[in-house]
Amino acid sequence: MYTHTKYNICEHEGTGKPATAFPPYEERPETYYVPVLFAIIFILGVVGNGIIVITFLRHKSMRSSSNTYIFSLALADLLVIITCVPFTSILYTVKYWPFGTFLCKLSMTTKDIFIGVSVFTLAALSARRYIPIKHPIRQRVSEETSSQSTRTVLAIWGLAIFVSVPSAIGAHLRVIDSNPSAVICYPYPAEYGLAYAKGVVLAKFLIHYVVPFSTIAILYIMIARQLIISTRNISLFPGGLQPHQARLIKERRKAAKKVLVYVLIFAVFLLPHHVFLLWFYWFSENPMRNYNKFWHYLRIIGFCLTFANSFVNPFILYDTGTFGKHFNRYLRCRQDPSSSQERSSTRRLTNSRTTSSSTRSY
Repeated sequence: MYTHTKYNICEHEGTGKPATAFPPYEERPETYYVPVLFAIIFILGVVGNGIIVITFLRHKSMRSSSNTYIFSLALADLLVIITCVPFTSILYTVKYWPFGTFLCKLSMTTKDIFIGVSVFTLAALSARRYIPIKHPIRQRVSEETSSQSTRTVLAIWGLAIFVSVPSAIGAHLRVIDSNPSAVICYPYPAEYGLAYAKGVVLAKFLIHYVVPFSTIAILYIMIARQLIISTRNISLFPGGLQPHQARLIKERRKAAKKVLVYVLIFAVFLLPHHVFLLWFYWFSENPMRNYNKFWHYLRIIGFCLTFANSFVNPFILYDTGTFGKHFNRYLRCRQDPSSSQERSSTRRLTNSRTTSSSTRSY
């Protein structure tokens, strides 16, 4: 919610007086550290997610079904960083929204799309991790083709775009204190009233947080149960598992743990933002009067953490073998020897086919 005025929108509605005496802009710490944090988010997010996107597009060996979901996450993070972060980073350094209606709608819509794609993809990844754990030995049962994962990712993007429609329609510039130049980027149409704003806030909390993370929690409880059962069953084998079977189970457990790290980080980073919105629209009888420094700084923390999640995912992927190698290579601006060998072998194969074709023609 990009409701930003001299202090906060709740200070201007009703009496038009601030509920809490805040110092001037030049004396506030957020005036300085919020733009710095967003600059770090922008640089790390563009570099990290950009490398993931480039790696997926340039290397066919990386286009597995699992990496399709990772590519979707990275693309959503990259788009929200490019289209949203530069414009929202100054909300705590200027009094009013300076970028106009189009960028107001764009920034709010892309933020909702990014959150939707991220949480829905994490739910899909968790479901995908459960199937191999459920059937650790039967390889084909847990396989998902690249076309199936692509269709799932497209459905996730379609659902996220659909959920972001209220922001695309309702985001507008709201005039404060009857001053045409004093405008804020506000997500809910004033003519729909407070009931509409409360309904949208609650719906986003349920769709973007409660439902997906409850589903993920249930899936991981089932994963933990299957791991306990599989450990007991393995001990019953007289000769134990074959080396390739043990390696397969170990890899799948590691992948499940990595998805769990994604989920926990995202859940923690999104929680302060939802807590503030629910308090402001639902649980505060008079938010204009009860808004104090605690809620002010919780709002800033939630605001920053929502966008900080955009650059966390590449760091989680860095310790994986395949992505880690590509990260190092692109950061050092080195050519991939495997890709050059692949291109040279392709040229040799093409030349040999051309020569044989010419010989047959002759």
